[in-house]
Amino acid sequence: MSNLEFARAQARDTKIKLHGADAFAGMAKAGRLVAEALDLLTEYVKPGVTTEELNTIVFDFAMAHDAIPAPLNYRGFTKAICTSLNHVVCHGIPGPRALREGDVLNIDVTFIVDGWHGDSSRMYPVGKISRAAERLLEVTHNALMRGVAAVKPSATTGDIGHAIQVYAEGERCSVVRDFCGHGLGRVFHDRPNILHYGEPGEGLPLKPGMLFTIEPMINLGKPHVKILSDGWTAVTRDRSLSAQFEHTVGVTETGCAVFTLSPKGLDRPPVSA
Repeated sequence: MSNLEFARAQARDTKIKLHGADAFAGMAKAGRLVAEALDLLTEYVKPGVTTEELNTIVFDFAMAHDAIPAPLNYRGFTKAICTSLNHVVCHGIPGPRALREGDVLNIDVTFIVDGWHGDSSRMYPVGKISRAAERLLEVTHNALMRGVAAVKPSATTGDIGHAIQVYAEGERCSVVRDFCGHGLGRVFHDRPNILHYGEPGEGLPLKPGMLFTIEPMINLGKPHVKILSDGWTAVTRDRSLSAQFEHTVGVTETGCAVFTLSPKGLDRPPVSA
């Protein structure tokens, strides 16, 4: 979520929605289907496959399961998924570019299922990748899970960001500040907004019933990004590699529910042989 979306969400709703058991069940159904789509893609991400072909696979999967790809036609976005390669931070547009040995690819999938949004992304290595790329994927996934572990009642959004930032920067990587996680449910982007950096105890208090994504974007180089002329694709200014992992979660009475975990245990980044 960009800072512009962040501002729009704040203007749209100054009260954060709290959801009950029925909403959590709907989110679990949507989140599982997204995770199944991301699992399915594992066998297709290989040299020679185009990002457009991956887009078609996800679109067809959604149609077969009575789901709507949320990005399609969202504010003019023309594809069903986002595909972000190498130094692309987020919102890459699928197209004719064929994957090459050594690429790293983020695929971001959001489905609407019975009115509820499930949103998740993962990194995929294309063939054998460099050790630097392997390490970036490992750090980014670990950063995400440290953010998830910080979610509980009485914690704050700043606690989530702090957990991510301290770990990632301690691993000599940088945290992108131009985009953030976001609330969702029956709408795609809502409050609360989840920054991936911050101070403990700052931000909004977490309460049972909140629904949001955590989706840190971590760079091997500096955190600065720029948007390309298509109006969507964000890239690192120094062309360093970038990675992102994302889960949709809900705050419970004792911690959090993660709705987008892989049914096949494929959440963690694979590494080259």
